[in-house]
Amino acid sequence: MYSKEVVVKNQVGLHARPATYFIQKANEFKAEIKVTKDEREVNGKSLLGVLSLGITRGTSIVISANGAEEEAAVDALVKLIESNFE
Repeated sequence: MYSKEVVVKNQVGLHARPATYFIQKANEFKAEIKVTKDEREVNGKSLLGVLSLGITRGTSIVISANGAEEEAAVDALVKLIESNFE
């Protein structure tokens, strides 16, 4: 299990389009990916799951992965968020 904490800084948080980019990137990896906000944890490859967390600008989340490519997956997703989904 590998995980990192990251603060979402883009204007709309992890909503609609940014969440879609996040899911697409997550699905590139052969690892189980989880996103945790406060006490709630959801499947990082599920659009509805990620949207249900209501991640807004300034929210701190933890991205964790388990399995093949776990470190690469977490690092790529953190980089995507830190780049404001560009």
